[in-house]
Amino acid sequence: MAGAKKLVIVESPTKAKTIRKFLGPDYIVESCMGHVRDLPQSAKDIPEKFKKEKWSHLGVNVDKDFEPIYCVPRDKTKIVKNLKDKMADVDEVLLATDEDREGESISWHLLELLKPKVPVKRMVFHEITKSAIQESLNNFRDIDDNLVRAQEARRILDRLVGYTISPLLWKKVAYGLSAGRVQSVAVRMVVERENERMQFVSADYYGVYAQNKKAGVTFESRLQSYKGQRIASGKDFDANTGKLLENKKTEAIQVDEKLAKHIAQTVREKAWQIHSVEEKPVSRKPAPPFITSTLQQEANRKLGLGAKEAMRVAQKLYEEGYITYMRTDSTYLSEQALNAARGKIKELYGDKFLPKEIRTYQAKKVKGAQEAHEAIRPAGTEMLSPDETKLRGVQRDLYELIWKRTIASQMKDASILQVSAKIHVDDCVFAASGQVIEFPGFLKVYAEGTDEEDTTQENTKLPPLKAGEKVDVLAVTPKQHETKPPARYTEASLVQAMEREGIGRPSTYAAVIGTIIDRGYVNKMGGALVPTFTAMIVSNLLRTYLPTYVDVGFTSEMEKSLDDISTGDLDWDKYLKTIYFGKTGLLNQVTTQEEKIDPEKSREIGFNKLKGLSFRVGRYGAYVCRKKDGEEQCASLQDSVAPADITVDEANKLIDQKISGADALGKDPETGLPIYVLTGRYGPYVQLGDEEPKRSSLPPGFAIEDIDMPKALFLLSLPKDLGEHDDIGKTIKLGIGRFGPYVVCDGDFRSVPKSISFFDMNHAKAMELLRQPKKGRASATVLKEVGEHPETGDKIQILDGKYGPYVKCGKVNASLPEDADPKAITLAAAVELLAPKMKKAKGGKKAKAAKSEDGEAKKTTKAKSTKSAKNTKAKAADDEPTKPVKKVIKRRAKDASATAD
Repeated sequence: MAGAKKLVIVESPTKAKTIRKFLGPDYIVESCMGHVRDLPQSAKDIPEKFKKEKWSHLGVNVDKDFEPIYCVPRDKTKIVKNLKDKMADVDEVLLATDEDREGESISWHLLELLKPKVPVKRMVFHEITKSAIQESLNNFRDIDDNLVRAQEARRILDRLVGYTISPLLWKKVAYGLSAGRVQSVAVRMVVERENERMQFVSADYYGVYAQNKKAGVTFESRLQSYKGQRIASGKDFDANTGKLLENKKTEAIQVDEKLAKHIAQTVREKAWQIHSVEEKPVSRKPAPPFITSTLQQEANRKLGLGAKEAMRVAQKLYEEGYITYMRTDSTYLSEQALNAARGKIKELYGDKFLPKEIRTYQAKKVKGAQEAHEAIRPAGTEMLSPDETKLRGVQRDLYELIWKRTIASQMKDASILQVSAKIHVDDCVFAASGQVIEFPGFLKVYAEGTDEEDTTQENTKLPPLKAGEKVDVLAVTPKQHETKPPARYTEASLVQAMEREGIGRPSTYAAVIGTIIDRGYVNKMGGALVPTFTAMIVSNLLRTYLPTYVDVGFTSEMEKSLDDISTGDLDWDKYLKTIYFGKTGLLNQVTTQEEKIDPEKSREIGFNKLKGLSFRVGRYGAYVCRKKDGEEQCASLQDSVAPADITVDEANKLIDQKISGADALGKDPETGLPIYVLTGRYGPYVQLGDEEPKRSSLPPGFAIEDIDMPKALFLLSLPKDLGEHDDIGKTIKLGIGRFGPYVVCDGDFRSVPKSISFFDMNHAKAMELLRQPKKGRASATVLKEVGEHPETGDKIQILDGKYGPYVKCGKVNASLPEDADPKAITLAAAVELLAPKMKKAKGGKKAKAAKSEDGEAKKTTKAKSTKSAKNTKAKAADDEPTKPVKKVIKRRAKDASATAD
């Protein structure tokens, strides 16, 4: 060897690419692509010598100090071989994985698996900059065994909980359901909020509002009291009865429509006089820099990103050297960060926005939660503004959010003058309020979002007012109000609630929320998280028979114990024994409770507001049943139905439609087969025939009662031939897909807009849609027309999309290199970038054609690949896969009522 070589191992190719920039030729930087070992994911992963052990399905030897069985996943064997090959030619190995528990665990597993014969050192850094990397090379440390044991204990505990409770759900509710240490508690929280909405009784009440005028300025006032009694507002009503709370009845008056109109009529003719005016100066402080949980919340509120997407983008920003490590519970900023922020404030906003003293924020009191040293902030010593980076799309948006929050955290307070006035008229007191932002301070850059409407950073100016003065009244209006049920969780508010209760850890929130959505427990409707009926039933069963494992307090204590393990204050083996074994342990509780659970009753749930109805989970999802004339009648429920929103009338209507749908329309004039209009798991549809029927979904916005015979025949003709394209002579078809109605010609799709009636679609309207430019990626804009591809003749463009600039040719897209100037890309460079993608696209078409030649092989392959994909996606950071590795009892597998979500 020419010189001493060092192998640096990191988790991802992006991180490796960034680090290579700061290291010399003597350093080989390779990626291990995350964890290289894990607990077994299927029966074939378990070594033969363990397969007959009664604990083998867990992948953990519970009889021998909870010793885990670690396996190298099949997709990691080549990676491990590559690392071993590279290691053979170096003099030193540097483990440069992230410095939290997961990163420490990856380094430990690499050490155990590779068994290097050369010196091994652990290098850590919380930002990927030249100075940080150089500093880490001068400050190596050993692998932290406490962090490794803490991660291992967490992983094993998740496996024990998931693989012990999930089979119980398969037997008692439906096959394929899953439970998890944090997942099930998160589901319970969402379910309990839905239950609160179901029990909620709304209340109607009125307010009276006036438009007043003084010194040429119009302002609003509202009725505050009448005859000495305060006017009741929403907070004064009982959510379960819709009536005034008992302790509010003597102090507040509920204004009804009649009284509101009487007051409005009376005060219009009376004199309005200011009784008092109060001015109150208020100082508002900036929020601290981001930690993991607050970043997820703000990214959701301000950018509409889910927790998972926010962390994916943040990971990319960190690995490319733009921000510090994104998994942290610390609000601390280093001296270099403070100096950089203060310098940028002075440069951009001037001295008047810069406080004399440096702002410091109290460290978050979460023992051992995440071990990164700093808050999430722009990396380096310059605090680059968003315009000074090359970032685009969502990466730029998130970086800008982090930059603004960091800068604002070091700016002066905002000074706000709040003004309130009381106006007397007859037996009434009206109140007016306003505020003036006298000095914006940090609000010039950033204001923290909330889940409620916030007007604290807006000017609502009142005219100069003095006690004893008269004011004019321009109008007085009664206004009806209705109390609102508790808001459903959003991803932001669920993260906030989990953090407040100590459930999970910020680094796992994104994975937990992703898991409960992916496994069919929660649907996202708009920004709200809505539990499915499956979630309601499973949560009810666990709360009834295994309450400890969905208890917020117990789960929070688990987290504290795992944190104690990470600091060496608790023995992990002893702790796992207390959780798993013993009279109150998990194993005994599940075994004991299993005998008490009636499978038929455990699959259904009833609600007080929906008397006479039973909601159940079966092979094809959720359905609702009633008893009529001694006979049970049932109908499927759409997956999108929110439990708190369905009414008795709607449920009965679904059942009636199911019963009467068989002869609702008539027979097909061509085949003589009956045509039905039905409702299923995925919504309403039309059906032709009974055996091997043809079906077609209804277009969005149409209900069963809107469908007559001509419309049904139209839908059953889909995909419908609308004629040939005027220019290319190929067939245009009309259909309904996953994202709604569409027209397509030669693989070129266009959505049918809501402004066009689906049933009125014809050739002319289709041509009009097909001639419109295709929208492509979200918010993509054309930066440059490059020319035509020399082989295909298709137009090549450079576009700027959500995730940055890319080159497009026909249906093939390819990202531009990070350091490339989009406007400098030549035709030759564009063709070179597209080549691998176009080759892959051609290969895919050949494989598809070959596959279609053998129908049976196609079906078998698809079934196997689908199963494999499901198993691959099952793993989550904080909860376990849905299915344990031991074989399921054949009786359960064949049970028609057992099904995956």
